[in-house]
Amino acid sequence: MKQVAIITGCSSGIGYETSILLAKNGFKTYATMRNPAKGNTLKEIAENENLDLNVIKLDVTDDYSIKNAINEIIQETNRIDVLVNNAGNNIAGSVEDLSIEEFKEQFETNLFGLIRVTKEILPIMRKQRMGMIVNVSSIIGKMAIPLNSAYVSSKFAVEGFSESIRYELEDFGIKVILIEPGVVKSNFYENTKMSKNSLMDPKSPYHSIAQKIFDAFLPMLQNAFPAKKVAAVILEAIISDNPEIRYIVGDDAKSINETRIKMSDKEFENWVKEGLFEKKGFVR
Repeated sequence: MKQVAIITGCSSGIGYETSILLAKNGFKTYATMRNPAKGNTLKEIAENENLDLNVIKLDVTDDYSIKNAINEIIQETNRIDVLVNNAGNNIAGSVEDLSIEEFKEQFETNLFGLIRVTKEILPIMRKQRMGMIVNVSSIIGKMAIPLNSAYVSSKFAVEGFSESIRYELEDFGIKVILIEPGVVKSNFYENTKMSKNSLMDPKSPYHSIAQKIFDAFLPMLQNAFPAKKVAAVILEAIISDNPEIRYIVGDDAKSINETRIKMSDKEFENWVKEGLFEKKGFVR
């Protein structure tokens, strides 16, 4: 019997690559996205390569959409073995410029969306007494950068949520793991929303800081880790008999994590400021 996998946020990037890879490795795969029209390329790949890859609508911010999608999958398969919570976005801005509504919007997708989908599939996995939940976090869920407090705090929350439910679900045979990529080649950064009071406005008191950070990130974006390689790590975790709790993905993420372990809080903060404001980067 094929294992059934659901992946959120599959219109591009990590979700897109993971859905193809899992289907190629024998999973009955459901690639979900808010707008299924963006899944036409996936449908073509599935047809051309005879993959068990299905594109369905699922908006992680909409309870009705989630229930409909999960019900459709259960009617077809009667089980769910793997959930990859990948859907996410980024709203950038200083805390002063970001509105409470923008913070809420960020958390609705990155945290509450993940929780909604998880809660919907848990009774199914618990009844099966087996399953795996893969939460795509970020190295930014373990360290902070300026002018990104909404995104950073949402990912810190994903980390804490994942750690907590690991204890709750272990007795039911449900595994929970975290994927923590660094900068990934995708349209994620192109799709980053700026706060309504844009940092790019020269009149913003945070404009000069923003410019330094954007300049520092440019070479990191040019050398970003391919989304295909993140998908390969997700597959490795899913098929492992004894998966790790966390998988740190990318040279930049590994360098940050290794440095964080060695340093005090103040030392690490100074290292981050060096990397961002003095353009020394995080891979040394």
